Formats: sequence, C-alpha cells, structure tokens
Amino acid sequence: MTSIAPLRDFVARFTRLYERGLAPDTIQQEGAVLLRDLVSRDDWLPEPFTRPNPERYSQYLLHCDPLERFSVVSFVWGPGQKTPLHDHRVWGLIGMLRGRESETQFVRGADGKFHAGETSVLNPGEVVALAPGVNDYHLVANALADQASISIHVYGDNIGGVSRATYDPETGAEKSFISGYSSEDVPNLWDRSKRVEAA
Repeated sequence: MTSIAPLRDFVARFTRLYERGLAPDTIQQEGAVLLRDLVSRDDWLPEPFTRPNPERYSQYLLHCDPLERFSVVSFVWGPGQKTPLHDHRVWGLIGMLRGRESETQFVRGADGKFHAGETSVLNPGEVVALAPGVNDYHLVANALADQASISIHVYGDNIGGVSRATYDPETGAEKSFISGYSSEDVPNLWDRSKRVEAA
C-alpha cells in the first residue's frame, strides 16, 4: 500500500530549513539532499498525481508552503512530451522519480537569441538544481518514447503563481505565462487516520 509519509516528512524537513534562517542558496543545497532521499524510493506518490495527460505534460501541486516560500510538484510526462524553452525566475530542484528525463540548457546571447548547450539525462534517484542567472533557460522532455516519466520539482516560490516566460530559440521572442496547476486537488499529507503507513 502506498504511504504518503515520506512526502509529509519531506515537507516538514524542508520547512525547517526556513526556520533556521538559512540563505536561499543554502536552502537549495540542503534541500537537494532531502529531495534525493525522497526520490530514492518510489512507493509514496498517490496515484492521481502520476497520471499522464495525452495532450501535454502535467504539473500537479503536492504542497505549497502557507507563506509561499516553496512549492512541491510532480511533473508527469507522457511518452515523447516536452516543454517549450522556458525560464523559472526562482530557484528550483528537480528529482527524478520514475522513467527518464532529458534537459537541454540554453544560453542567451547579447542579440537576445538562444544557443543550445549540453543535453543531459536524469535517471531515477538523481537530483539537479537550477537558479536564475546561472542555468535558468532550458527545454525538458520525457526521454522515453514508450512510457510515462515522473519528476518531483521543488521551487523557491509558489511556482503555479509565478509570472514566467517561454521563448522562441531562434528569434528570442518572449511570451509571458503563469502555469497554474493541472489539478485542483492536493494530497492530504496530514490525515493520519489510516495508520497502516509503513515507515
């Protein structure tokens, strides 16, 4: 039986990073360790937040800090689905839970146009970080053509409410967007009435 306890513990531990008064980059560094522990096992994500949408990738909200200091989402990719080139404008952590994800980094030139950099692949249990002004422009895709992939993302804000942008790589043309979330529901982390949860 799926136990949501690892996600609840992750949220509690991540919240404590803020209680320690840490700088954002330190929160991101220590948070990466917590996220790596969370995605080291694949038995806790509730099934409704694992469902691919045949039309486009899904971004399911798993938790948003009450003060919107951070949010946790599951990204679910159908076979072959990908994002446009986009930014985040806040720091982020990406942990691979299931399947494989490819990421192509882009660098913006002085003329406003983008140049593709390296493409890397994220495998289950691995975590990568991104930050504005460092590596915030990228295109992400499901690296598998025959099955869904799921990654867990943590952002330094309520990512569904942040004004961001997609870009045309060749012209640099920018289009603003606010992503919102793919579901109006969030998992109930705090109900302990079903005490059959495994440690």
